[in-house]
Amino acid sequence: MRGGVLTVLSNFLSGLGQAQFFLLSVLRAVLPSLLRPALIVRQLYMIGVLSLIIIVISGMFIGMVLSLQGYHTLVQFGAASSLGVLVALSIIRELGPVVTALLFAGRAGSALAAEIGLMRATDQLSAMEMMAVNPMRYVIAPRFIAGVIAMPLLTAIFCVMAIGVAGGHAIGVGLLHVDAGSYWTQIRANVDLHDLLQALIKSLVFGAVVSWIAVYQGYTAPPTSEGVSRATTSTVVVSSLSILALDFILTAFMFR
Repeated sequence: MRGGVLTVLSNFLSGLGQAQFFLLSVLRAVLPSLLRPALIVRQLYMIGVLSLIIIVISGMFIGMVLSLQGYHTLVQFGAASSLGVLVALSIIRELGPVVTALLFAGRAGSALAAEIGLMRATDQLSAMEMMAVNPMRYVIAPRFIAGVIAMPLLTAIFCVMAIGVAGGHAIGVGLLHVDAGSYWTQIRANVDLHDLLQALIKSLVFGAVVSWIAVYQGYTAPPTSEGVSRATTSTVVVSSLSILALDFILTAFMFR
């Protein structure tokens, strides 16, 4: 029993060390990849634009649900006018970055791992290395950069949809008849630059971590269909757990 635990711990630490060395290799390839913006723009489309519809729809429904739940709680204390700030702070501080990152990991992260894993299984990466083409610069780094850029943009869209256009505002003002002026006044008075900066930092960290995990799992996947399948599953599971753990750590530091 003890030997099994030590083996699992040893394998975990070994894998973590390999992932860190892999991240250093990716970071070294970032600057050369920035000189080829066409590769990054293409990955931004694949990662960000194709993830937009699920972000928009999820933001709408989460804003609606939060507005309904918040209203029926606040009205008991005669504070229905504070619905706007409740929705805004809940979305901007926590739900926006975290839910966007989880959706990003499920859609874009799994796609990245599967794509790179298939390139490994079909020897495309090996062929690039034989032709003296560095796959870190042409395959891995552009996808990593695109993930880091796309996450804050998707988080901003999620927050806008959840708080305003079709989420909290539509339900709070349109259905529950909360005063529209009070809704937005409360938001402007209570949401400050610190809250926006917190959401930006979280989304950048989550984007970097999910992209790192996805490209690492795909790059190191065994060149078989089973290996690609495991890499895709591991990407979603490890990314989701990492997002929740990092959210706690970042929140603890930001509200210290």
